[in-house]
Amino acid sequence: MTHGVPADQGTSATPNLDEPLTHAQIVTILTGLMLGMFLAALDQTIVASAMRVIADDLNNLQGQAWATTAYLVTSTIVTPLYGKISDIYGRKPLFSFAIGVFILGSMLCTLAASMPMLAAFRAVQGLGAGGLFSLALAIIGDIVPARERSRYQGYFMAVFGTSSVLGPVVGGFFAQADTILGISGWRWVFLINVPIGIAALIVVARTLHLQHQRLDHRIDWWGAAALSVAVIPLLLLAENGREWGWTSVTALTYMGIGLAGLVAFLSIERAMGEEAILPLRLFAIKTVGVSSVSGVLLGMAMFGGMVSIPLYLQIVKGASPMAAGLMMLPMTLGIMSGSLLTGRRIATTGRYRHWPMIGLGLLAVAMFLFHYVHYDTSLILIMILMTAFGFGLGLNMQTLTLAVQNAVSPRDIGVATSSATFMRQVGGTLGTAVFLSVLFSSLPGKIAEAMTTYGPTNPAFREALARPSGDPAANAAFLSSLKAGGGTGAGPGMDPLQDSSFLNLIDPRLAKPFLVGFAESMDLVFLLGSVVALLAFLWTLQLPHVELRTASAYQQRRDDAAGATGTGPTVPL
Repeated sequence: MTHGVPADQGTSATPNLDEPLTHAQIVTILTGLMLGMFLAALDQTIVASAMRVIADDLNNLQGQAWATTAYLVTSTIVTPLYGKISDIYGRKPLFSFAIGVFILGSMLCTLAASMPMLAAFRAVQGLGAGGLFSLALAIIGDIVPARERSRYQGYFMAVFGTSSVLGPVVGGFFAQADTILGISGWRWVFLINVPIGIAALIVVARTLHLQHQRLDHRIDWWGAAALSVAVIPLLLLAENGREWGWTSVTALTYMGIGLAGLVAFLSIERAMGEEAILPLRLFAIKTVGVSSVSGVLLGMAMFGGMVSIPLYLQIVKGASPMAAGLMMLPMTLGIMSGSLLTGRRIATTGRYRHWPMIGLGLLAVAMFLFHYVHYDTSLILIMILMTAFGFGLGLNMQTLTLAVQNAVSPRDIGVATSSATFMRQVGGTLGTAVFLSVLFSSLPGKIAEAMTTYGPTNPAFREALARPSGDPAANAAFLSSLKAGGGTGAGPGMDPLQDSSFLNLIDPRLAKPFLVGFAESMDLVFLLGSVVALLAFLWTLQLPHVELRTASAYQQRRDDAAGATGTGPTVPL
Protein backbone atom coordinates (compact mmCIF):
# COMPACT_ATOMS: atom_id res chain seq x y z
CA MET A 1 0.00 0.00 0.00
CA THR A 2 1.38 3.41 -0.91
CA HIS A 3 1.29 5.63 2.12
CA GLY A 4 0.23 9.23 1.85
CA VAL A 5 1.72 12.23 3.58
CA PRO A 6 0.32 14.21 6.45
CA ALA A 7 -1.77 17.18 5.45
CA ASP A 8 0.83 19.64 6.74
CA GLN A 9 3.38 18.33 4.24
CA GLY A 10 1.43 19.61 1.30
CA THR A 11 -0.84 18.02 -1.26
CA SER A 12 1.51 17.39 -4.16
CA ALA A 13 2.18 13.81 -3.03
CA THR A 14 -0.35 11.02 -3.18
CA PRO A 15 -2.74 11.35 -0.21
CA ASN A 16 -3.46 8.33 1.95
CA LEU A 17 -7.05 7.63 0.95
CA ASP A 18 -7.38 4.89 3.58
CA GLU A 19 -7.85 7.74 6.05
CA PRO A 20 -10.40 10.57 5.79
CA LEU A 21 -9.00 13.37 3.63
CA THR A 22 -8.76 16.87 4.98
CA HIS A 23 -10.78 19.64 3.39
CA ALA A 24 -7.59 21.07 1.87
CA GLN A 25 -6.68 17.73 0.25
CA ILE A 26 -10.16 17.33 -1.21
CA VAL A 27 -10.12 20.86 -2.61
CA THR A 28 -6.73 20.20 -4.21
CA ILE A 29 -8.12 17.16 -6.02
CA LEU A 30 -11.27 19.09 -6.92
CA THR A 31 -9.16 21.69 -8.72
CA GLY A 32 -8.23 19.25 -11.47
CA LEU A 33 -11.73 17.81 -11.66
CA MET A 34 -13.40 21.19 -11.92
CA LEU A 35 -11.16 22.35 -14.74
CA GLY A 36 -11.97 19.22 -16.73
CA MET A 37 -15.69 19.66 -16.09
CA PHE A 38 -15.41 23.35 -16.93
CA LEU A 39 -14.02 22.39 -20.33
CA ALA A 40 -17.12 20.35 -21.21
CA ALA A 41 -19.64 22.67 -19.53
CA LEU A 42 -18.23 25.78 -21.23
CA ASP A 43 -18.31 24.06 -24.62
CA GLN A 44 -21.99 23.21 -24.25
CA THR A 45 -23.02 26.77 -23.41
CA ILE A 46 -20.78 28.38 -26.03
CA VAL A 47 -22.03 26.10 -28.79
CA ALA A 48 -25.69 26.45 -27.74
CA SER A 49 -25.51 30.25 -27.86
CA ALA A 50 -23.74 30.28 -31.24
CA MET A 51 -25.52 27.37 -32.95
CA ARG A 52 -28.02 29.51 -34.80
CA VAL A 53 -25.23 31.60 -36.37
CA ILE A 54 -23.24 28.45 -37.16
CA ALA A 55 -26.26 26.81 -38.76
CA ASP A 56 -27.13 29.92 -40.76
CA ASP A 57 -23.53 30.23 -42.00
CA LEU A 58 -23.53 26.57 -43.03
CA ASN A 59 -26.99 27.07 -44.63
CA ASN A 60 -28.69 24.37 -42.61
CA LEU A 61 -30.64 25.58 -39.55
CA GLN A 62 -32.73 22.42 -39.52
CA GLY A 63 -29.56 20.32 -39.58
CA GLN A 64 -28.33 21.76 -36.29
CA ALA A 65 -29.98 18.79 -34.61
CA TRP A 66 -27.37 16.56 -36.26
CA ALA A 67 -24.49 18.48 -34.66
CA THR A 68 -26.14 18.31 -31.25
CA THR A 69 -27.30 14.72 -31.57
CA ALA A 70 -23.93 13.43 -32.84
CA TYR A 71 -22.19 14.88 -29.79
CA LEU A 72 -24.75 13.38 -27.43
CA VAL A 73 -24.77 9.98 -29.16
CA THR A 74 -21.03 9.40 -28.87
CA SER A 75 -20.73 10.82 -25.37
CA THR A 76 -23.62 8.60 -24.29
CA ILE A 77 -22.20 5.40 -25.77
CA VAL A 78 -18.70 5.77 -24.28
CA THR A 79 -19.82 6.86 -20.81
CA PRO A 80 -20.26 3.29 -19.48
CA LEU A 81 -16.90 2.32 -20.99
CA TYR A 82 -15.11 5.10 -19.10
CA GLY A 83 -16.67 3.92 -15.84
CA LYS A 84 -15.75 0.28 -16.35
CA ILE A 85 -12.22 0.88 -17.67
CA SER A 86 -11.49 3.36 -14.87
CA ASP A 87 -12.44 0.68 -12.33
CA ILE A 88 -9.71 -1.48 -13.90
CA TYR A 89 -6.92 0.97 -14.76
CA GLY A 90 -7.68 3.95 -12.54
CA ARG A 91 -9.54 7.23 -12.92
CA LYS A 92 -6.68 9.63 -13.66
CA PRO A 93 -5.35 8.08 -16.92
CA LEU A 94 -8.88 7.89 -18.32
CA PHE A 95 -9.70 11.45 -17.24
CA SER A 96 -6.57 12.75 -18.98
CA PHE A 97 -7.36 10.67 -22.08
CA ALA A 98 -10.89 12.14 -22.20
CA ILE A 99 -9.50 15.67 -22.09
CA GLY A 100 -7.07 14.87 -24.92
CA VAL A 101 -9.79 13.46 -27.17
CA PHE A 102 -11.98 16.46 -26.44
CA ILE A 103 -9.17 18.80 -27.51
CA LEU A 104 -8.72 16.84 -30.75
CA GLY A 105 -12.44 17.02 -31.53
CA SER A 106 -12.48 20.76 -30.86
CA MET A 107 -9.61 21.33 -33.30
CA LEU A 108 -11.41 19.32 -35.97
CA CYS A 109 -14.66 21.30 -35.47
CA THR A 110 -12.84 24.48 -36.50
CA LEU A 111 -12.30 22.91 -39.95
CA ALA A 112 -15.98 22.09 -40.61
CA ALA A 113 -17.27 23.28 -43.99
CA SER A 114 -20.78 21.83 -43.76
CA MET A 115 -23.25 20.73 -41.11
CA PRO A 116 -22.62 16.99 -41.72
CA MET A 117 -18.89 17.60 -41.33
CA LEU A 118 -19.47 19.57 -38.14
CA ALA A 119 -21.68 16.77 -36.84
CA ALA A 120 -18.90 14.23 -37.49
CA PHE A 121 -16.34 16.32 -35.63
CA ARG A 122 -18.76 16.98 -32.78
CA ALA A 123 -19.03 13.20 -32.51
CA VAL A 124 -15.27 13.09 -31.86
CA GLN A 125 -15.72 15.74 -29.18
CA GLY A 126 -18.40 13.59 -27.62
CA LEU A 127 -15.98 10.67 -27.32
CA GLY A 128 -13.99 12.79 -24.89
CA ALA A 129 -16.90 14.52 -23.19
CA GLY A 130 -18.37 11.16 -22.19
CA GLY A 131 -15.63 10.71 -19.61
CA LEU A 132 -15.35 14.22 -18.20
CA PHE A 133 -18.53 14.39 -16.12
CA SER A 134 -18.87 10.72 -15.16
CA LEU A 135 -15.25 10.28 -14.08
CA ALA A 136 -15.25 13.50 -12.08
CA LEU A 137 -18.36 12.37 -10.20
CA ALA A 138 -16.88 8.88 -9.70
CA ILE A 139 -13.69 10.33 -8.20
CA ILE A 140 -15.72 12.44 -5.77
CA GLY A 141 -17.69 9.31 -4.92
CA ASP A 142 -14.39 7.58 -4.17
CA ILE A 143 -12.86 10.14 -1.83
CA VAL A 144 -15.80 11.89 -0.12
CA PRO A 145 -18.39 10.14 2.11
CA ALA A 146 -21.97 10.36 0.79
CA ARG A 147 -23.13 12.37 3.82
CA GLU A 148 -20.38 14.96 3.22
CA ARG A 149 -20.50 14.92 -0.58
CA SER A 150 -23.19 17.57 -0.75
CA ARG A 151 -20.82 20.03 0.96
CA TYR A 152 -18.81 20.16 -2.23
CA GLN A 153 -21.71 20.59 -4.63
CA GLY A 154 -21.13 24.33 -4.44
CA TYR A 155 -17.78 23.89 -6.17
CA PHE A 156 -19.34 22.02 -9.06
CA MET A 157 -22.20 24.49 -9.27
CA ALA A 158 -19.62 27.28 -9.44
CA VAL A 159 -18.23 25.53 -12.52
CA PHE A 160 -21.65 25.28 -14.14
CA GLY A 161 -22.59 28.81 -13.09
CA THR A 162 -19.38 30.33 -14.41
CA SER A 163 -19.63 28.43 -17.69
CA SER A 164 -23.30 29.36 -18.02
CA VAL A 165 -22.45 33.05 -17.71
CA LEU A 166 -19.19 33.08 -19.64
CA GLY A 167 -20.28 30.64 -22.34
CA PRO A 168 -23.08 32.70 -23.89
CA VAL A 169 -21.07 35.92 -23.66
CA VAL A 170 -17.95 34.42 -25.21
CA GLY A 171 -19.97 32.37 -27.71
CA GLY A 172 -22.02 35.43 -28.68
CA PHE A 173 -18.87 37.51 -29.10
CA PHE A 174 -17.31 34.94 -31.39
CA ALA A 175 -20.55 34.30 -33.32
CA GLN A 176 -21.09 38.00 -34.01
CA ALA A 177 -17.54 38.56 -35.25
CA ASP A 178 -16.93 38.07 -38.97
CA THR A 179 -13.30 37.07 -38.49
CA ILE A 180 -10.75 37.00 -35.68
CA LEU A 181 -7.10 36.70 -36.68
CA GLY A 182 -8.22 35.64 -40.15
CA ILE A 183 -10.49 32.84 -38.85
CA SER A 184 -14.29 32.97 -39.01
CA GLY A 185 -15.64 34.16 -35.68
CA TRP A 186 -17.83 31.14 -34.93
CA ARG A 187 -14.90 28.76 -35.41
CA TRP A 188 -13.33 30.25 -32.30
CA VAL A 189 -16.26 28.75 -30.40
CA PHE A 190 -14.42 25.44 -30.76
CA LEU A 191 -10.85 26.69 -30.98
CA ILE A 192 -11.06 28.28 -27.52
CA ASN A 193 -11.26 24.77 -26.07
CA VAL A 194 -7.67 24.02 -27.07
CA PRO A 195 -5.82 26.30 -24.61
CA ILE A 196 -8.36 25.53 -21.87
CA GLY A 197 -7.91 21.81 -22.48
CA ILE A 198 -4.13 22.04 -22.37
CA ALA A 199 -4.36 23.94 -19.09
CA ALA A 200 -6.70 21.23 -17.76
CA LEU A 201 -4.20 18.49 -18.66
CA ILE A 202 -1.42 20.33 -16.82
CA VAL A 203 -3.53 20.94 -13.70
CA VAL A 204 -4.79 17.34 -13.65
CA ALA A 205 -1.23 16.03 -13.89
CA ARG A 206 -0.14 18.20 -10.95
CA THR A 207 -3.13 17.87 -8.60
CA LEU A 208 -5.05 14.66 -9.29
CA HIS A 209 -3.02 12.27 -7.13
CA LEU A 210 -5.06 9.14 -6.43
CA GLN A 211 -4.45 5.61 -5.22
CA HIS A 212 -5.73 2.78 -7.33
CA GLN A 213 -6.01 -0.94 -6.72
CA ARG A 214 -6.17 -2.60 -10.10
CA LEU A 215 -9.06 -4.98 -10.67
CA ASP A 216 -8.41 -7.95 -12.95
CA HIS A 217 -11.47 -7.69 -15.18
CA ARG A 218 -12.02 -8.04 -18.87
CA ILE A 219 -13.34 -5.09 -20.87
CA ASP A 220 -16.76 -5.75 -22.31
CA TRP A 221 -16.02 -4.70 -25.90
CA TRP A 222 -18.82 -6.84 -27.33
CA GLY A 223 -21.28 -5.21 -24.96
CA ALA A 224 -20.07 -1.76 -26.04
CA ALA A 225 -20.48 -2.73 -29.70
CA ALA A 226 -23.98 -4.07 -29.12
CA LEU A 227 -24.88 -0.93 -27.19
CA SER A 228 -23.79 1.17 -30.18
CA VAL A 229 -25.89 -0.96 -32.52
CA ALA A 230 -28.88 -0.46 -30.22
CA VAL A 231 -28.56 3.25 -29.53
CA ILE A 232 -27.43 4.79 -32.82
CA PRO A 233 -30.23 3.50 -35.12
CA LEU A 234 -32.95 4.35 -32.61
CA LEU A 235 -31.63 7.88 -32.14
CA LEU A 236 -31.33 8.39 -35.89
CA LEU A 237 -34.90 7.15 -36.22
CA ALA A 238 -36.06 9.66 -33.61
CA GLU A 239 -34.29 12.42 -35.51
CA ASN A 240 -35.35 11.53 -39.06
CA GLY A 241 -38.55 9.53 -38.65
CA ARG A 242 -40.73 12.45 -39.71
CA GLU A 243 -38.85 12.77 -43.02
CA TRP A 244 -38.69 9.06 -43.72
CA GLY A 245 -42.23 8.35 -42.58
CA TRP A 246 -42.67 6.41 -39.35
CA THR A 247 -43.99 3.35 -41.20
CA SER A 248 -41.57 3.55 -44.13
CA VAL A 249 -39.19 0.71 -44.97
CA THR A 250 -36.23 2.83 -43.87
CA ALA A 251 -37.79 3.68 -40.50
CA LEU A 252 -38.80 0.09 -39.82
CA THR A 253 -35.32 -1.12 -40.80
CA TYR A 254 -33.65 1.25 -38.32
CA MET A 255 -36.14 0.24 -35.67
CA GLY A 256 -35.44 -3.44 -36.29
CA ILE A 257 -31.68 -2.94 -36.13
CA GLY A 258 -31.97 -0.95 -32.89
CA LEU A 259 -34.20 -3.50 -31.21
CA ALA A 260 -31.96 -6.37 -32.34
CA GLY A 261 -28.98 -4.49 -30.91
CA LEU A 262 -30.84 -4.00 -27.62
CA VAL A 263 -31.65 -7.72 -27.37
CA ALA A 264 -28.03 -8.60 -28.17
CA PHE A 265 -26.78 -6.09 -25.59
CA LEU A 266 -28.97 -7.52 -22.82
CA SER A 267 -27.89 -11.07 -23.72
CA ILE A 268 -24.20 -10.14 -23.70
CA GLU A 269 -24.50 -8.28 -20.39
CA ARG A 270 -26.23 -11.26 -18.78
CA ALA A 271 -23.50 -13.58 -20.05
CA MET A 272 -20.68 -11.26 -18.95
CA GLY A 273 -21.95 -11.02 -15.37
CA GLU A 274 -19.49 -8.98 -13.29
CA GLU A 275 -17.47 -8.15 -16.40
CA ALA A 276 -20.44 -6.40 -18.07
CA ILE A 277 -20.12 -2.78 -19.10
CA LEU A 278 -23.49 -2.22 -17.38
CA PRO A 279 -23.94 -5.05 -14.84
CA LEU A 280 -27.62 -5.93 -14.89
CA ARG A 281 -27.55 -6.83 -11.19
CA LEU A 282 -27.17 -3.13 -10.37
CA PHE A 283 -30.58 -2.37 -11.84
CA ALA A 284 -32.13 -4.97 -9.53
CA ILE A 285 -31.35 -2.57 -6.68
CA LYS A 286 -34.53 -0.54 -6.34
CA THR A 287 -32.77 2.80 -5.85
CA VAL A 288 -30.68 2.26 -8.98
CA GLY A 289 -33.64 1.04 -11.04
CA VAL A 290 -35.91 3.93 -10.06
CA SER A 291 -33.14 6.54 -10.41
CA SER A 292 -32.18 5.20 -13.85
CA VAL A 293 -35.66 5.58 -15.32
CA SER A 294 -36.02 8.98 -13.62
CA GLY A 295 -32.68 9.98 -15.12
CA VAL A 296 -33.84 9.14 -18.65
CA LEU A 297 -37.04 11.14 -18.26
CA LEU A 298 -35.24 14.02 -16.54
CA GLY A 299 -32.67 14.15 -19.36
CA MET A 300 -35.42 14.30 -21.98
CA ALA A 301 -37.23 17.17 -20.27
CA MET A 302 -34.03 19.03 -19.39
CA PHE A 303 -32.46 18.97 -22.85
CA GLY A 304 -35.79 19.64 -24.54
CA GLY A 305 -36.13 22.87 -22.60
CA MET A 306 -32.48 23.89 -22.77
CA VAL A 307 -32.41 23.50 -26.56
CA SER A 308 -35.74 25.24 -27.20
CA ILE A 309 -35.41 28.28 -24.94
CA PRO A 310 -32.30 29.76 -26.65
CA LEU A 311 -33.96 29.23 -30.05
CA TYR A 312 -37.05 31.10 -28.83
CA LEU A 313 -34.96 34.01 -27.55
CA GLN A 314 -32.90 34.31 -30.73
CA ILE A 315 -35.51 33.62 -33.41
CA VAL A 316 -38.75 34.91 -31.89
CA LYS A 317 -37.35 37.69 -29.68
CA GLY A 318 -34.59 38.60 -32.13
CA ALA A 319 -31.87 38.50 -29.48
CA SER A 320 -28.25 38.20 -30.53
CA PRO A 321 -26.41 35.08 -29.37
CA MET A 322 -24.67 37.11 -26.65
CA ALA A 323 -27.90 38.75 -25.50
CA ALA A 324 -29.73 35.41 -25.52
CA GLY A 325 -26.99 33.92 -23.39
CA LEU A 326 -27.28 36.70 -20.83
CA MET A 327 -31.07 36.27 -20.84
CA MET A 328 -30.47 32.67 -19.75
CA LEU A 329 -28.82 33.90 -16.54
CA PRO A 330 -32.04 33.46 -14.47
CA MET A 331 -32.01 29.75 -15.33
CA THR A 332 -28.40 29.51 -14.22
CA LEU A 333 -29.19 31.24 -10.93
CA GLY A 334 -32.11 28.85 -10.46
CA ILE A 335 -29.89 25.80 -11.02
CA MET A 336 -27.23 27.05 -8.60
CA SER A 337 -29.77 28.02 -5.94
CA GLY A 338 -31.56 24.67 -6.14
CA SER A 339 -28.33 22.69 -5.97
CA LEU A 340 -26.89 24.68 -3.08
CA LEU A 341 -30.14 24.34 -1.14
CA THR A 342 -30.24 20.56 -1.54
CA GLY A 343 -26.53 20.27 -0.74
CA ARG A 344 -26.87 22.07 2.58
CA ARG A 345 -30.08 20.35 3.59
CA ILE A 346 -28.80 16.87 2.73
CA ALA A 347 -25.59 17.48 4.67
CA THR A 348 -27.64 18.65 7.66
CA THR A 349 -30.45 16.07 7.66
CA GLY A 350 -28.95 13.13 5.78
CA ARG A 351 -32.22 12.80 3.82
CA TYR A 352 -32.48 13.20 0.06
CA ARG A 353 -35.57 11.32 -1.16
CA HIS A 354 -38.02 14.25 -1.36
CA TRP A 355 -35.77 16.64 -3.31
CA PRO A 356 -36.04 14.91 -6.73
CA MET A 357 -39.83 14.78 -6.33
CA ILE A 358 -40.09 18.50 -5.56
CA GLY A 359 -37.69 19.33 -8.41
CA LEU A 360 -39.50 17.24 -11.02
CA GLY A 361 -42.87 18.61 -9.94
CA LEU A 362 -41.59 22.17 -10.30
CA LEU A 363 -40.03 21.29 -13.66
CA ALA A 364 -43.35 19.92 -14.96
CA VAL A 365 -45.21 23.07 -13.88
CA ALA A 366 -42.60 25.41 -15.37
CA MET A 367 -42.62 23.63 -18.75
CA PHE A 368 -46.43 23.55 -18.78
CA LEU A 369 -46.50 27.32 -18.21
CA PHE A 370 -43.94 27.75 -21.00
CA HIS A 371 -46.59 26.17 -23.21
CA TYR A 372 -48.55 29.43 -22.90
CA VAL A 373 -45.65 31.64 -23.98
CA HIS A 374 -46.36 33.47 -27.26
CA TYR A 375 -44.22 35.50 -29.62
CA ASP A 376 -45.06 38.74 -27.74
CA THR A 377 -44.88 37.43 -24.15
CA SER A 378 -43.03 39.73 -21.77
CA LEU A 379 -39.37 38.88 -21.22
CA ILE A 380 -39.86 39.39 -17.49
CA LEU A 381 -42.42 36.57 -17.38
CA ILE A 382 -40.15 34.36 -19.49
CA MET A 383 -37.25 34.93 -17.09
CA ILE A 384 -39.43 34.06 -14.11
CA LEU A 385 -40.32 30.78 -15.79
CA MET A 386 -36.64 30.15 -16.62
CA THR A 387 -35.77 30.65 -12.94
CA ALA A 388 -38.38 28.09 -11.90
CA PHE A 389 -37.17 25.71 -14.62
CA GLY A 390 -33.56 26.06 -13.42
CA PHE A 391 -34.48 25.66 -9.76
CA GLY A 392 -36.28 22.42 -10.55
CA LEU A 393 -33.19 21.16 -12.36
CA GLY A 394 -30.96 22.21 -9.47
CA LEU A 395 -32.91 20.06 -7.04
CA ASN A 396 -32.14 17.04 -9.25
CA MET A 397 -28.67 17.74 -10.62
CA GLN A 398 -26.66 15.73 -8.10
CA THR A 399 -29.34 14.12 -5.95
CA LEU A 400 -30.14 11.16 -8.20
CA THR A 401 -26.43 10.45 -8.75
CA LEU A 402 -25.84 10.63 -4.99
CA ALA A 403 -28.68 8.15 -4.43
CA VAL A 404 -27.17 5.68 -6.91
CA GLN A 405 -23.64 5.96 -5.50
CA ASN A 406 -24.94 5.46 -1.97
CA ALA A 407 -27.00 2.38 -2.89
CA VAL A 408 -24.23 0.30 -4.49
CA SER A 409 -21.14 -1.43 -3.18
CA PRO A 410 -18.04 0.81 -2.99
CA ARG A 411 -16.32 -1.36 -5.63
CA ASP A 412 -19.10 -0.43 -8.06
CA ILE A 413 -18.83 3.37 -7.65
CA GLY A 414 -17.26 3.85 -11.09
CA VAL A 415 -19.65 1.72 -13.12
CA ALA A 416 -22.66 2.88 -11.09
CA THR A 417 -21.82 6.56 -11.60
CA SER A 418 -21.25 6.06 -15.32
CA SER A 419 -24.52 4.11 -15.52
CA ALA A 420 -26.44 6.98 -13.91
CA THR A 421 -24.76 9.48 -16.23
CA PHE A 422 -25.42 7.19 -19.19
CA MET A 423 -29.14 6.97 -18.47
CA ARG A 424 -29.45 10.75 -18.16
CA GLN A 425 -27.52 11.23 -21.40
CA VAL A 426 -29.73 8.70 -23.18
CA GLY A 427 -32.68 10.79 -22.11
CA GLY A 428 -30.95 13.99 -23.19
CA THR A 429 -30.10 12.57 -26.59
CA LEU A 430 -33.64 11.30 -27.11
CA GLY A 431 -35.08 14.58 -25.85
CA THR A 432 -32.95 16.67 -28.20
CA ALA A 433 -33.74 14.49 -31.21
CA VAL A 434 -37.46 14.10 -30.49
CA PHE A 435 -38.18 17.67 -29.41
CA LEU A 436 -36.29 19.28 -32.29
CA SER A 437 -38.02 16.84 -34.62
CA VAL A 438 -41.40 17.91 -33.22
CA LEU A 439 -40.40 21.56 -33.52
CA PHE A 440 -39.30 21.46 -37.15
CA SER A 441 -41.97 19.03 -38.31
CA SER A 442 -44.76 21.22 -36.95
CA LEU A 443 -43.15 24.51 -38.03
CA PRO A 444 -44.28 24.62 -41.70
CA GLY A 445 -47.90 24.01 -40.73
CA LYS A 446 -47.78 26.57 -37.91
CA ILE A 447 -46.29 29.21 -40.22
CA ALA A 448 -48.97 28.46 -42.81
CA GLU A 449 -51.66 28.89 -40.14
CA ALA A 450 -50.13 32.17 -38.98
CA MET A 451 -50.02 33.40 -42.59
CA THR A 452 -53.82 33.12 -42.81
CA THR A 453 -54.15 35.52 -39.85
CA TYR A 454 -51.10 37.77 -40.07
CA GLY A 455 -50.16 37.35 -43.74
CA PRO A 456 -51.18 39.08 -46.99
CA THR A 457 -54.83 39.46 -45.92
CA ASN A 458 -53.82 41.32 -42.74
CA PRO A 459 -53.93 45.18 -43.00
CA ALA A 460 -50.60 45.65 -41.19
CA PHE A 461 -48.92 43.07 -43.44
CA ARG A 462 -50.35 44.74 -46.57
CA GLU A 463 -49.14 48.13 -45.38
CA ALA A 464 -45.68 46.70 -44.85
CA LEU A 465 -45.77 45.30 -48.39
CA ALA A 466 -46.45 48.80 -49.72
CA ARG A 467 -44.14 50.76 -47.43
CA PRO A 468 -41.69 48.39 -45.76
CA SER A 469 -39.23 49.44 -43.08
CA GLY A 470 -36.00 47.69 -42.19
CA ASP A 471 -33.29 46.58 -44.60
CA PRO A 472 -34.37 47.49 -48.18
CA ALA A 473 -32.38 44.69 -49.82
CA ALA A 474 -33.71 42.08 -47.36
CA ASN A 475 -37.28 43.32 -47.85
CA ALA A 476 -36.93 43.19 -51.64
CA ALA A 477 -35.53 39.66 -51.48
CA PHE A 478 -38.30 38.59 -49.13
CA LEU A 479 -41.06 40.04 -51.33
CA SER A 480 -39.61 38.27 -54.35
CA SER A 481 -39.41 35.04 -52.37
CA LEU A 482 -42.95 35.51 -51.09
CA LYS A 483 -44.30 35.75 -54.62
CA ALA A 484 -42.36 32.64 -55.62
CA GLY A 485 -43.93 30.86 -52.66
CA GLY A 486 -47.44 31.72 -53.78
CA GLY A 487 -48.04 34.27 -51.05
CA THR A 488 -48.34 31.66 -48.30
CA GLY A 489 -44.75 31.77 -47.06
CA ALA A 490 -41.18 32.45 -48.06
CA GLY A 491 -40.25 30.76 -51.28
CA PRO A 492 -36.86 29.59 -52.59
CA GLY A 493 -33.89 31.35 -51.03
CA MET A 494 -35.67 32.33 -47.82
CA ASP A 495 -36.55 29.13 -46.05
CA PRO A 496 -36.59 29.66 -42.24
CA LEU A 497 -35.76 25.97 -41.79
CA GLN A 498 -32.43 26.57 -43.51
CA ASP A 499 -31.53 30.17 -42.62
CA SER A 500 -33.61 32.29 -40.25
CA SER A 501 -31.31 35.34 -40.24
CA PHE A 502 -33.55 37.22 -42.70
CA LEU A 503 -36.23 37.48 -39.99
CA ASN A 504 -34.08 40.03 -38.13
CA LEU A 505 -33.60 42.16 -41.26
CA ILE A 506 -37.04 42.46 -42.85
CA ASP A 507 -39.93 44.63 -41.68
CA PRO A 508 -41.22 43.25 -38.33
CA ARG A 509 -44.75 43.20 -39.74
CA LEU A 510 -43.60 40.93 -42.54
CA ALA A 511 -41.72 38.70 -40.11
CA LYS A 512 -44.66 38.36 -37.71
CA PRO A 513 -46.26 35.24 -39.28
CA PHE A 514 -42.95 33.41 -39.08
CA LEU A 515 -42.33 34.47 -35.47
CA VAL A 516 -45.83 33.40 -34.48
CA GLY A 517 -45.28 30.06 -36.24
CA PHE A 518 -41.99 29.48 -34.41
CA ALA A 519 -43.53 30.39 -31.04
CA GLU A 520 -46.52 28.10 -31.51
CA SER A 521 -44.30 25.21 -32.60
CA MET A 522 -42.21 25.69 -29.45
CA ASP A 523 -45.41 25.71 -27.38
CA LEU A 524 -45.99 22.15 -28.55
CA VAL A 525 -42.45 21.19 -27.54
CA PHE A 526 -42.89 22.60 -24.03
CA LEU A 527 -46.23 20.84 -23.62
CA LEU A 528 -44.58 17.53 -24.53
CA GLY A 529 -41.73 18.31 -22.12
CA SER A 530 -44.16 18.96 -19.28
CA VAL A 531 -45.76 15.55 -19.86
CA VAL A 532 -42.35 13.87 -19.72
CA ALA A 533 -41.47 15.75 -16.49
CA LEU A 534 -44.80 14.73 -14.97
CA LEU A 535 -44.12 11.08 -15.78
CA ALA A 536 -40.69 11.42 -14.14
CA PHE A 537 -42.32 12.92 -11.04
CA LEU A 538 -44.82 10.06 -10.76
CA TRP A 539 -42.13 7.43 -11.27
CA THR A 540 -39.80 8.98 -8.67
CA LEU A 541 -42.46 8.55 -5.99
CA GLN A 542 -41.12 4.96 -5.76
CA LEU A 543 -37.61 6.12 -4.78
CA PRO A 544 -36.69 4.55 -1.42
CA HIS A 545 -34.62 6.26 1.24
CA VAL A 546 -31.26 4.65 2.05
CA GLU A 547 -29.19 5.98 4.94
CA LEU A 548 -26.24 7.97 3.63
CA ARG A 549 -22.81 6.51 4.36
CA THR A 550 -20.34 8.34 6.56
CA ALA A 551 -17.17 6.76 5.11
CA SER A 552 -15.64 7.25 1.67
CA ALA A 553 -15.62 4.46 -0.90
CA TYR A 554 -11.85 4.08 -0.50
CA GLN A 555 -12.23 3.56 3.25
CA GLN A 556 -15.07 1.09 2.78
CA ARG A 557 -13.12 -0.90 0.21
CA ARG A 558 -10.23 -1.05 2.67
CA ASP A 559 -12.52 -2.32 5.40
CA ASP A 560 -14.12 -4.89 3.07
CA ALA A 561 -10.69 -6.13 1.99
CA ALA A 562 -9.32 -6.37 5.52
CA GLY A 563 -8.01 -9.88 6.05
CA ALA A 564 -8.51 -10.78 2.36
CA THR A 565 -5.65 -12.16 0.28
CA GLY A 566 -4.67 -11.96 -3.36
CA THR A 567 -5.60 -8.36 -3.92
CA GLY A 568 -3.69 -6.35 -6.42
CA PRO A 569 -1.16 -3.72 -5.43
CA THR A 570 -2.24 -0.18 -4.77
CA VAL A 571 -0.31 2.26 -6.88
CA PRO A 572 -0.31 6.07 -7.04
CA LEU A 573 -1.60 7.65 -10.24
